[in-house]
Amino acid sequence: MTLTDVLPSLGRSLHTKLEPDVWPRSTSAHPDGLRIAGIPVGELAARFGTPAYILDEDEVRRRCRAYRAALPGFEIAYAGKSLTCRAVLRWMAEEGFSLDVCSGGELAVARAVGFPAERIILHGNVKTAEDWKAALGYEIGRVVVDSLDEIDQLGSLARHPQRVLVRVTPGVDGHTHKAIATGVEDQKFGFPLRDAMTAVDAVLAQPGLRLDGLHCHIGSQVSSVASFELAARRMVEFAGAIRDRHGVVVRSLDLGGGHAVPYLPGQQEFDLTGYAQRVRVAVSYTASQLGLPVPQLTIEPGRALVANAGVTLYRVVTVKGRYVAVDGGMSDNMRACLYDAKYLVRLAGRSSSAPLRTVSVVGRHCEAGDVIAADIELPSDVHAGDVLAVPVTGAYHHSLASNYNQICRPPIIGVRDGWARPLVRRETEEDLLARDVG
Repeated sequence: MTLTDVLPSLGRSLHTKLEPDVWPRSTSAHPDGLRIAGIPVGELAARFGTPAYILDEDEVRRRCRAYRAALPGFEIAYAGKSLTCRAVLRWMAEEGFSLDVCSGGELAVARAVGFPAERIILHGNVKTAEDWKAALGYEIGRVVVDSLDEIDQLGSLARHPQRVLVRVTPGVDGHTHKAIATGVEDQKFGFPLRDAMTAVDAVLAQPGLRLDGLHCHIGSQVSSVASFELAARRMVEFAGAIRDRHGVVVRSLDLGGGHAVPYLPGQQEFDLTGYAQRVRVAVSYTASQLGLPVPQLTIEPGRALVANAGVTLYRVVTVKGRYVAVDGGMSDNMRACLYDAKYLVRLAGRSSSAPLRTVSVVGRHCEAGDVIAADIELPSDVHAGDVLAVPVTGAYHHSLASNYNQICRPPIIGVRDGWARPLVRRETEEDLLARDVG
């Protein structure tokens, strides 16, 4: 017999205590379950169905303003690939951010909300003819060139001098999962430092292009400020080499994003203050040593702005031994399969004083690897019909969602101050059949 068996109220208190750092700040625990932005989770699940992505607008805006306060003078470009929809891009425009897009499709969403073209940056290692057409048609501000072929293509298409950034791979290990490490050599992004001058030569030889600056990105979920600091120094040193070779001053430096966020209790928030201080000093000192003006600095956070603002709701369908099976899975959360990402799951539609037991929360798809969270603790009385919540799902969940097993993708439900509304509606079987014209 445990203490919670003797004092059930203690068990209820323990089970309703929120884990720190991973939930939107508007989340609160009550005897009848969780509330987000003042709205009971059970009400959200009943009204909008499950699975559903819940996105707290105030949390997104709070994180935007924290970046703005920590990085005065920096240009902050939201990495749209983390979560693109009209509402989120509208919020970013209202917060005064720039926008990083990687395709004509992401640009189409930006155009739909009238995102200022001069504040849009296009990059990615493959830009199709449709991407070029969309970018040049909207007259976006900057393009990050990733290969010599791209430099030739853009140079032949540009109708007036197009500002470009050359993407450089600085040879810095971000110490992250190999699938999201982009700063090391021998991978598909950018020009290694040893070859990057060839790209600069090619840009300067194109009358339709204007070298605006340099770009780098060392990976995602990077927690080491020292890695960003080293990349910044190497980029400024390369700017010095460009000045020495061509007499051209590099006026802007885009240091990418990839700032880590906590997915589990106990994981640390990214040291944004330390990052701001150390990167600024590294750039300023290196530039002064080389006799260069300090470049305009741009960063591209995505996950850091939206991940912890998102919570996914599932409904339990079956409980079989140690497996708790829900109505979603790998079609709405690919990160667990792609990167072995770890998640917290908790009973959200009610509280429970039952003792905890170790279970695995699994999805509905026909794959043994369709596991949302393995070997976690949930109350032993979890049963079919219960609502579960998974925090830190605002980034790379909607973006990576699929129709595997012809499962319809979940909606995004925006919440704020006791109000809830669909930002992206739930996909329907009619949507699936509309594309099947055979």
